[in-house]
Amino acid sequence: MTHAKKTVILFVALLVAGVAPAGAQRYKYRQIIRAYPAVGATVSQMRGDELRGFRKWGFTAGVGAMVDLTDDYKWHLSMEADFSQRGAYNNTSSPYALFHFTMNYVDIPLTVHFTDPYGGATFGAGLVYSRLVQQPHGFMAYNPNIFMPDTANLTFLKNDFAAAIDVRVPVWRGLTLNFRYQHSILPVKRGWDFWGYRNEGDKKPQSWSNDCYNSSISLRVLYVFGDDNTKYKNKNKKKK
Repeated sequence: MTHAKKTVILFVALLVAGVAPAGAQRYKYRQIIRAYPAVGATVSQMRGDELRGFRKWGFTAGVGAMVDLTDDYKWHLSMEADFSQRGAYNNTSSPYALFHFTMNYVDIPLTVHFTDPYGGATFGAGLVYSRLVQQPHGFMAYNPNIFMPDTANLTFLKNDFAAAIDVRVPVWRGLTLNFRYQHSILPVKRGWDFWGYRNEGDKKPQSWSNDCYNSSISLRVLYVFGDDNTKYKNKNKKKK
């Protein structure tokens, strides 16, 4: 079993162990704190690697807690601890013949949410702090007739700060679908060097460097303990 798989298994086990006490808090402080586990998939790209498109698929799982900020259940604050995979992937002939690497992160998102009292959908925005727990691992093959990156140093910064938007749609009782998009605010790698024919028609090779930023989309399933997704409707009916 690889080190990466052991890391994922250990992290998920810790998440499951942490759900029980968090769920107990939900019942102790009813309608104030709601705990939830989350699991899903990510698709990502890295701006600055001279590739285009979200092609790198990965895994994400975590636990979180949401706190009601107002009595009408419209405004909330959530915080999570997630394991997420990001990176880059390309399997076309241009610009690289093959390019595939994975980076494992622990994410801590802090998000402010607003829930539509009629439809029940929840919209959020916030900041994400991510800690790189494993440097890129994978492989790279390039086409020297176009251009190539410097492969001597593929070390990325350990801290990633990102902005995120979040949409949650109730499905049934505590089951919720979650969409999240996040993009790095600061570079995750500074000055990645490239050389070759950057533009079509160039007669002489050039050299340049790019700062790199993570960009990812995740689709997750959440289960909010003790939440039947009807409290906002009941509250709204009382006001009528």
